[in-house]
Amino acid sequence: MSYNGTSTTTEEQRQRAKLIWDYHRMHHRLRPADAAIGLGSHDLGVASHAAELYRAGLFTTLVFSGGNSPTTKARFPRGEAVHFSEHATRLGVPEDAILLEPNAANTGQNIAFSREVLTAAGVVPRTLLLISKPYMERRSYATARKVWPEVDVVCTSEPLEFTDYLKSIGDAKLVLDMLVGDLQRLIDYPKLGFAVEQHVPDDVHAAYESLIRDGFTSRLAFS
Repeated sequence: MSYNGTSTTTEEQRQRAKLIWDYHRMHHRLRPADAAIGLGSHDLGVASHAAELYRAGLFTTLVFSGGNSPTTKARFPRGEAVHFSEHATRLGVPEDAILLEPNAANTGQNIAFSREVLTAAGVVPRTLLLISKPYMERRSYATARKVWPEVDVVCTSEPLEFTDYLKSIGDAKLVLDMLVGDLQRLIDYPKLGFAVEQHVPDDVHAAYESLIRDGFTSRLAFS
């Protein structure tokens, strides 16, 4: 069945979601880094983008990090890191350029455990490229600044427009749920010591509260 990106959501809801989408993206200028981490998720586009950046010569060492979550267990039964690695090698990344971190269950662990894997491999980066889903850029940045403050972090993701991303995932409600869930974590995790604080503009916060009222709550960490 074809998907047009509009089922299960209204135009108004998608406009609110786009505000959040735009806020999540950091628009960092890409530059060569000592290493890169591909953050595991349901989105195989992370691995595709990592392969593209490797082929462009932006790094020589790439860690794929991630075990499984309820969202990914069926899609990636052998774990996010394993499936991402296999996808990247099919796209031209040599196996010996990839390190696997197969245990992380959250973003903090993605970064902390990847740091351990890099250290064990003799790689102590001063600059790091974090590759994530588009709407996870800001949270991955805030988490890295807390967990690994010594490293200079640049965040990146596939350069997709919001409507194109909806079509690529094929489930508008899931994407809006994820956008809301990531913003909740960005707002609340600094209070728990998991990330550094990020300013959330009033219009973005209003869009977030509105989507929660509309029921886009399946990926909230807590209510």
